[in-house]
Amino acid sequence: MSRPSLKADFASFFCTFSRGRTMPNPWTGKGNPYTRSEVLDRLHATLRAGKPIIAAGAGTGISAKFLEKGGVDLIIIYNSGRFRMAGHGSTAGLMAYGDANAVAMEIGEFEVLPVVEEVPVICGVHASDPRRRMWHWLGRVKEMGFSGVNNFPTHCIVDGQFRQILEETGMGFQKEVDMIGLARRMDLFTIVYVGNADEARAMAKAGADVVIAHVGTTIGGSIGVTNATCSLDDAVVRVQAIARAALDERSDVICLSHGGPICTPADAAYVNERADVVGFVGASSLERLAFEQSLPELARQFKNIPLGRKK
Repeated sequence: MSRPSLKADFASFFCTFSRGRTMPNPWTGKGNPYTRSEVLDRLHATLRAGKPIIAAGAGTGISAKFLEKGGVDLIIIYNSGRFRMAGHGSTAGLMAYGDANAVAMEIGEFEVLPVVEEVPVICGVHASDPRRRMWHWLGRVKEMGFSGVNNFPTHCIVDGQFRQILEETGMGFQKEVDMIGLARRMDLFTIVYVGNADEARAMAKAGADVVIAHVGTTIGGSIGVTNATCSLDDAVVRVQAIARAALDERSDVICLSHGGPICTPADAAYVNERADVVGFVGASSLERLAFEQSLPELARQFKNIPLGRKK
């Protein structure tokens, strides 16, 4: 009997994958992609071990590689990571400076997925992009080997008149809710940013697995905000309102915090101890600040080495 073609092998694999085949990757025996249930099993195992869930944004392969070595539970790829690691503010990811979906896919395909060995990798999806058939794009995300999706760029952190314009012209937060509902039906793990209790309820109702209480752009460092943020105690109040709304809608939702004044391990611990969240999502606080703090110190140490022997 002749062996099926390689093309047939791949077709069979993706057909089986779409029906929820158990991972890890059947070709390598480990690592991405994972099914939704497998990602959740990993997260619940972390919680049963008495450890917080830590998710990290990565804008480069080397960041992802060493975040994995540090023990993070999830690695999230979104377009703002490219701007952040190029020395610009993360808010550039919300601007019309490139194709957000294509940038996230490119970082994942060529930088992060090739070097991450075992941690689930999540793809940021700009759900309101009018040029995408979202079911088709999520299929490409899944085929590439991502284990889930995140709603970024997200309009939950846009407010005022511009937010109202987005909502009235069909580019509002509901597009992100719809994308998450679709991803859930496609058996993709979903981890979502929300900015208030109403958004948390909507995402939980749509089937989001993890809700992240986003309390603003991270403070500190060379390109973090200074005045455009809230206090840590204010952040606790906002995080708790979001977490409570999500959990009231669905008791199995995992709730995490992110952003604003929550930028150090001590800050995240302070919030965990005072709100119904079980971990933290760090992007600037884990990736950018690590580079900003370590590279100058290392460079200064090299500048202090002695000159060579005089001849």
